[in-house]
Amino acid sequence: MNFDHQTFISPFTWRYGSPEMRHIWSEVHKRRLMRQVWVALATAQHQAGLVTAAQLADLRQHVDDVDLARALVIEQETRHDVMAEIRTYAEQCPAGGGIIHWGATSADITDNVDALRLRESAQLLEQQLARLLDHLASKIEATAHLPTMAHTHIQPAEPTTLGYRFAVYAQDFLHDLQALRQLIGSLRGKGLKGAVGTQASYQELLQGTGMDPAGMEAIAMAELDLPYFPIATQTYTRQQDLRIQQVLAGIAASAHKFAFDFRVLQSPPFGEWAEPFGQKQVGSSAMPFKRNPINTENICSLARYVGSLPAAAWDNASQAILERSLDDSANRRVFQPEAFLATDEILRRLVRVVAGMVIDEAAIQRNMAIYGPFAATERVLMALVAAGASRQEGHEWIRACSLQAWAALRDGQANPLASLLATDPQISRYLPPEKVQALMIAEAHVGTAPGRALSLAQTIRHTL
Repeated sequence: MNFDHQTFISPFTWRYGSPEMRHIWSEVHKRRLMRQVWVALATAQHQAGLVTAAQLADLRQHVDDVDLARALVIEQETRHDVMAEIRTYAEQCPAGGGIIHWGATSADITDNVDALRLRESAQLLEQQLARLLDHLASKIEATAHLPTMAHTHIQPAEPTTLGYRFAVYAQDFLHDLQALRQLIGSLRGKGLKGAVGTQASYQELLQGTGMDPAGMEAIAMAELDLPYFPIATQTYTRQQDLRIQQVLAGIAASAHKFAFDFRVLQSPPFGEWAEPFGQKQVGSSAMPFKRNPINTENICSLARYVGSLPAAAWDNASQAILERSLDDSANRRVFQPEAFLATDEILRRLVRVVAGMVIDEAAIQRNMAIYGPFAATERVLMALVAAGASRQEGHEWIRACSLQAWAALRDGQANPLASLLATDPQISRYLPPEKVQALMIAEAHVGTAPGRALSLAQTIRHTL
């Protein structure tokens, strides 16, 4: 079953996601894991005296001999993918083929396989998140004391530091890492509970062996190194899928926030940040001068998609009728791999962007010179009140000077606000001009931001 670009193939097949993540969600890997679950079941049944050593050895010998082409031929006849794989595996195992899937239902296999793949995928994302946080910690440490204009309502506000801005993003990603690690620790397989979760088939099978269904289940799941739910119907609870999608959506939200801000700061009116740009990279087919933020735009696009997926998982969890319905099956085949592949691509791009980003300190200083004086007026106002002036009157004096300064900026002049305040006769009654000029150095008005940013960087280092 070979696909090329003459037919539709998913962008996740070749465009988005790492080879490692694609492998986890490949059909061959899934079927290899299915065989591992059957071997784990047979191992427990061997200890119960139901399966011979020769039968178990035969299954182990062929666990990696996935024959997808043969399974698909059989599936055309059976219209059942699990049964097709059972028969394919059995054809390869002359000694052990007859005991494959003994007492099991399909979801005993597929739900445990899903849990194994979900754990592998989450662990891969954990590595990527750790790499991203390492880069962000380095950026925080390098720029913790570098003043830059902060913006609220997309308007200049007060100074912050670049390291503190990085810390804002890093704190979100750190919480995402903690949530992901908690998720990994909480992931559970279905276990081996049969058609409706009662283990009735296994109880009947094990009569007279000295082993009960719980013991058989424990042995098999230990073989897989997979914790499992004590209670399940035909499937594990689909609440688990919902929790997974919510964690991935949280990562996507953090990524979107960072990437969106990056796009704003790369725009020429700001000009403070820039994505890494290859020597032969093309920004626009029509406009040769363009340096479009293609990586951060891609991150935002994929993040929106990941953010939409919890809705499908919510439907599956809330509409799982009685002990089982199959109306979750098709969409889970789509959104589970795509959520992880998209998040994988997002994190890989983020790592490249953060590691290779260009910070234009001249642009940062230019913007500080233009807008910083407005922010520094808060210091002047506080000093006026401390010197005995009315806060309300002082606010009006500063506002009048600020309006003159904005008019000068619109005319293309340098910001005159510091001089206007220093020479204002009302303000001069309380503060000497040199005091006003000193207070108008906005770069000194960053509060405790540098220290707290560096503290977060230390926390990240400790967590990693």
